[in-house]
Amino acid sequence: MTPERGSVPGALAPRALSTVAVRASELARVLVVLFKVRIVALLLFAAAGGAFLAAGGWPGFGPLIAMTLTGGLAAMGASALNQYLEQDEDAAMRRTRRRPLVSGAIIRPGWVPVVALAMILLPSLVALPFNPALSFWSLAGAITYVGVYTVWLKPRTVLNIVIGGFAGTCAVLSGSAAAGNWAHPGAIVLGLLVFLWTPTHFWSLAIMCREDYARVNVPMLPVRTSLRQSAWWVALHAIATGLAALALGADVSLGWLYLIPVALATGDLLVRCARLILDPAQARARSLFLASNTYLAIVLLMICLDIIL
Repeated sequence: MTPERGSVPGALAPRALSTVAVRASELARVLVVLFKVRIVALLLFAAAGGAFLAAGGWPGFGPLIAMTLTGGLAAMGASALNQYLEQDEDAAMRRTRRRPLVSGAIIRPGWVPVVALAMILLPSLVALPFNPALSFWSLAGAITYVGVYTVWLKPRTVLNIVIGGFAGTCAVLSGSAAAGNWAHPGAIVLGLLVFLWTPTHFWSLAIMCREDYARVNVPMLPVRTSLRQSAWWVALHAIATGLAALALGADVSLGWLYLIPVALATGDLLVRCARLILDPAQARARSLFLASNTYLAIVLLMICLDIIL
């Protein structure tokens, strides 16, 4: 048989490749949301800050790779478990109803807790003989986020995110552990900073999504108090965060290259808090929420740059 006139042998191949590429792209987007890769990236940045402080310079590729694999996989596994356990709440909230376990993007979700637990446990078990502190802090962060925050505190108390913020502290200390000195004073202060920063960040989001949390009966602070009272608590934690950030400038590894940008960023954060107190509207809360991400990124970036330079 001869091909029909006008047909091109292999013409379906580009179309098939295009379909595969689209499906791969869709799968990647689903996994990014399921494992909260963007949030995990910020946690790894915090861990890097702890590693740089503990090393007093460049910590080396080995510690950074160990930190990324052990802490990063544990954080991603904990994030997936969080979504698996909260499917009903996520389905009722506008902010989360498009997550893959709710939307049906993951058709058979039974594999999620198995893979998530493996991501938490296996890298930490591998690291245990070589760096017990790294293994401990990676596991502690996952246990805090899933067991303490998601399962125990979140449905019961307005202090949920305050105590749950310790998961971010664990990320910092996993970085300093990877560099061989988890109890370095600078890393401890940075861990305290992240702990104090978390309520400012999350309560700003909760003000934006107050109706969502009320709908699923989650006792976030803005659900149980007025918006203005919540804004005051956000500001108090922001002040404490700023003081910790400025105190970190006393570390011998840091200097004016760190202190000046962080002082300016702290001033900007506090101004946004004052505006939220005066007008606790969703737009103000969103502005502060986004600025809090930028603030932490500036602190971590200037730590790494100052120590290197």
